Amino acid sequence: MSEHGQSTSSLDALNQWVLEVAQLTKPDRIHWCDGSDVENDALIAQMLADGTLIKLNERTHPDSYLHRSHPDDVARVEHLTFVCTSDRDDAGPNNHWMAPDQARQQMKSLFDVCMKGRTMYVVPYCMGPIDSPLSRCGVEITDSPYVVANMRIMTRMGAAALARIEREGSFVKGLHSTGELDPDRRFIMHFPEDLEIQSFGSGYGGNALLGKKCHALRIASYQARKEGWLAEHMLILGIENPQGETHYVAAAFPSACGKTNLAMLIPPEGYRKDGWKISTIGDDICWMRPGKDGRLYAINPEAGFFGVAPGTSEKSNPNALASIQQNTIFTNVAVTDDNQPWWEGLDKRVPVTDWKGNAYDASATHPAAHPNSRFTVSAKECPSYSPHAEDAQGVPISAIVFGGRRASLVPLVFEARDWTHGVLVGAAMGSETTAAATGAVGVMRRDPMAMKPFCGYNFADYFDHWLSFDKPGAKLPKIFHVNWFRKGEGGDFLWPGFGDNMRVLEWMLKRVDGAAGAVETPIGNLPDPADINLDGVELTVEAREKLFGYDRAGWASEFEHIGEYLHEYGVRMPEALPEEQRRILGSLS
Repeated sequence: MSEHGQSTSSLDALNQWVLEVAQLTKPDRIHWCDGSDVENDALIAQMLADGTLIKLNERTHPDSYLHRSHPDDVARVEHLTFVCTSDRDDAGPNNHWMAPDQARQQMKSLFDVCMKGRTMYVVPYCMGPIDSPLSRCGVEITDSPYVVANMRIMTRMGAAALARIEREGSFVKGLHSTGELDPDRRFIMHFPEDLEIQSFGSGYGGNALLGKKCHALRIASYQARKEGWLAEHMLILGIENPQGETHYVAAAFPSACGKTNLAMLIPPEGYRKDGWKISTIGDDICWMRPGKDGRLYAINPEAGFFGVAPGTSEKSNPNALASIQQNTIFTNVAVTDDNQPWWEGLDKRVPVTDWKGNAYDASATHPAAHPNSRFTVSAKECPSYSPHAEDAQGVPISAIVFGGRRASLVPLVFEARDWTHGVLVGAAMGSETTAAATGAVGVMRRDPMAMKPFCGYNFADYFDHWLSFDKPGAKLPKIFHVNWFRKGEGGDFLWPGFGDNMRVLEWMLKRVDGAAGAVETPIGNLPDPADINLDGVELTVEAREKLFGYDRAGWASEFEHIGEYLHEYGVRMPEALPEEQRRILGSLS
């Protein structure tokens, strides 16, 4: 029944678990994935034959494929995602909770005989460089060849990961089945105390690629607290100045708020002429650990990008567009008459087929590509990919940036006064919702550190963990907040964004080096417009006022709401944050 040749003595725990899952799910066969090209070619051929994948134009997009998911299975399902700790308070009000025994019983009934007629794939994987002490391993059992193909791109999957698991003896257990893709029989359960994930009824990205949000954030954040590190929903980019010095910045934005665009930013022409360069370490997840020198060192645990396609264009993100010209799996995009992938915002062509596979009418009001359609591609395909992304020790972080999508109130950028204020800035972060999750779009919600859907334990304990890094000998990054999405009275964006965000990054790094001024205000340190290089940027009087100023009355109201939000976490909330909130509110009154 098994194609796996490992002796049971060397991987007893893993073999025993695989056997138990097989006895429950009753697959026709078991395949242990080795991550090889031969294996991948066979999987691709199988999916092409059964229609799971559709081959795209080989001339324009070699070795690239389209996958159409079930129309009811197109985004993360936060309301069906549970954190199952033995004590409900350990999961916190930020998570949906279910008692572990109840959750296991419920999932057991769903998994019962669910793989009959299917192949069960055993996918060993490593999150992070294979030899990094910061990396952690897992094994996903799945009945979806689409998941296997994506996990091969998104993680270090196969024989090397299995060898590390054998050496270390520990791994995160992930069990997944697409089931019948019935929204009423769909759950994603996390058991952080047991380092275990169970996902049923979805084939979509974050619900099915268990190394991604499930392991790298929900389980890893719990692990990180116990082990003294941070697992964060952050991009990591390198910024090299004309003197040849490189600073690394980690930045947290909610999904579909420009993380990938910033991670792959191309500086304005004047900056490029002066010698500024941007390199990409990661676009979504960051694991940080204090080094011996007191600085935070970060790795990107992922090996690929699972990016949002709509809006990705030559203007918004040339590097992302260049990355996905070959060796890419597209999910739920539209198709042109010559079989190229297409989505809104790409160019002015009109597709012939929409994301569901239906003929597309150019006069239709619905989009041709799903608003949350995706591309999966190896990070190494990216022109700005940094060779330091494979550094086992990680890269040192100079600045941490928080940011959301706020049409009003929040200025372009401000700097936290100190670490405690910075943690409050992250904890109070708000953003308007996007299509990356099911539910209403455009509603402002608190999304602390962009981790609302992803923190595997009580946010109050999470904030306390962040605060714990401020101790003697620590050389912590400066913390900033940005808002690229401020709008004017007419509803237009006031800041050009994209490559021009480099101007804001430059000011941040000058603040890190003590080489730029700032205006001290109750909400933090704001740049004077003269402190930011605005050469070639035309800003109206309204734009300058709203991007670089602050509305005292508006912020007083905001801090009232922040106080109410912190209060929701009760006695576990570390007192340092309400104290800081009250201090700032007092200075605004």
